Amino acid sequence: MLGLFRAVMPKEDKFFDLFSAHAKTLIHGAVALRDLTQGGDAVEAAAARVYQHEEEADEITRQVMQAVRRTFITPFDRSDIQDLTTSLDDAIDQMRKTAKVVSLFEVKTFEPQMKAMAEIIVQAAELTLEAVNLLPKMALNAHKLSEIAVKITQIEEQSDVMYDEGRKALFLANRTGDPMAFIVGVDIYSHLEKVMDRFDDVANRISGIVVEQV
Repeated sequence: MLGLFRAVMPKEDKFFDLFSAHAKTLIHGAVALRDLTQGGDAVEAAAARVYQHEEEADEITRQVMQAVRRTFITPFDRSDIQDLTTSLDDAIDQMRKTAKVVSLFEVKTFEPQMKAMAEIIVQAAELTLEAVNLLPKMALNAHKLSEIAVKITQIEEQSDVMYDEGRKALFLANRTGDPMAFIVGVDIYSHLEKVMDRFDDVANRISGIVVEQV
């Protein structure tokens, strides 16, 4: 009876608009993070943009959580809506943490692997938006959503390789030089890798929703 009742009641679809808006902040944040790794005098301005987009994402998160409490019929399970939103927010939160480390230690130059990791983070953000925009018709888009999730996982694996190569190069460059440069560099690599891990979490969350709903 409950299933029939849910079927005939109109669903609140504004959640999909909020998911899309949230994913767009991830793209904007990722682009700002990529710009930050270009170094030079633009670092602080790029970091400020990351902070701004993270604040925008926080507001969207607040709206989603409020809507979950107030909406009688949701497009899919409330806990899945909350978990997906949290995963999206975690990704841009980690971008902010990365930018904060860069600002804290006044880093102005970045290693090639750092720039490469920032570049594929943008790719992951773009794929995330593509996936989120397919959720309103997930039954029709299940195969495409699966493909996108696989692509994000593959990018995360590329990031792992860059992370290891970057730390190795940093060690070789600084083992007889400046130990602080090595410590700070490893910290930045670690934060960049965590950003990519958060995107992988989003992909896994979306895959889980599709499996449950389709």
